[in-house]
Amino acid sequence: MDIYGKYFGWILMQPLLPRNKSKQLNKTDIFFNKKKITMATINPYFNFHGNTEKVFNFYKSVFGGEYQMVMRYKDAPPEHQMGESDGEKIMHIALPIGEHTILMGSDWPEAYGKPIEGSNVSVSISADGREHADKLFNGLSAGGQAAMPMSDTFWGSYFGMLKDKFGFNWMVSYDENTQS
Repeated sequence: MDIYGKYFGWILMQPLLPRNKSKQLNKTDIFFNKKKITMATINPYFNFHGNTEKVFNFYKSVFGGEYQMVMRYKDAPPEHQMGESDGEKIMHIALPIGEHTILMGSDWPEAYGKPIEGSNVSVSISADGREHADKLFNGLSAGGQAAMPMSDTFWGSYFGMLKDKFGFNWMVSYDENTQS
């Protein structure tokens, strides 16, 4: 079954929802054949050429809210720093723009050259466990190219990056600290 997004899925699955009025459901509860489906969370991730902070300040003025995280390259452990010229640039920024959606981004390190317009977008998918993250990563990378295999990171997530066989960039992550 193709999942078309939490809210679209919510609308599509209305006839399949259990009719027990005593149980409150929310828009992230999706059912198929009366069984609850575990859904991964998908968020857009943009790469910019040195102007991420300016871009995200604009997005913040439009969407409102507060940044969930702002990390600069200089804040990374020494073995992960990209170089002095990238120190003040954004390594990761996250702006919640809805109940379940986070707009994320970073500055493309100079060592990687200028990002190519159209390939500077990734889909970030948050799994509900390590096994789920591995399954997603292995499935999406089949026939594609793993840029960074799934591993524990210094920022605390189990994380990997890949380009699928159709040329789309994906970031797969699991973070125990954000699980409820």
